[in-house]
Amino acid sequence: MIVNDPAVLAQVTALVDAYETALMTNDVEALDGAFWNSPHTVRLGVAENLWGFAEIAAFRLGRAGGSPPRTRLRTEITTFGTDFAIANVEFRRDDSGKIGRQSQTWIRVEDGWKVASAHVSLMQGGADQRLASQEEKR
Repeated sequence: MIVNDPAVLAQVTALVDAYETALMTNDVEALDGAFWNSPHTVRLGVAENLWGFAEIAAFRLGRAGGSPPRTRLRTEITTFGTDFAIANVEFRRDDSGKIGRQSQTWIRVEDGWKVASAHVSLMQGGADQRLASQEEKR
C-alpha cells in the first residue's frame, strides 16, 4: 500500500479545501455533495450526533446561517492506497477564539471521493491537557 501517493494526496487536498470553502459560504448543496449518501455515514458535531446521510442533510437545512466563521490553523491529510484518506483540521473560531478540531474519513466510491465519517469538536476552555500535566510536575 502506498501512503500519500502524490496524485491521490492532491485530489483529497483539493476536496478538503473545497469543503472548507463550502462550509464558510454555507453552500449546502456542495456540503451534502461531499458526504457519502449512505445510512452508514456519520457526522459527530459540536452539539449534534448525526447518524446516516439523511440526518446530516436535514441538519444542514435546519441550521440557520451555517457554520461559525473560522480560520484554519493546520491541516494534515494522509492517504492510504488510492481509495481511503483521513483529514484532520485544527481551526480557531473567529468570534470566540476557541480552538476546534475536525476529522474526516474520505473514501472513493462509485461517484467519487466522499466523507464517510466526520467529527467536529472544540477544546474545553482551550486547555491542552499536556500543558496541565506539565504544570502539575513543577
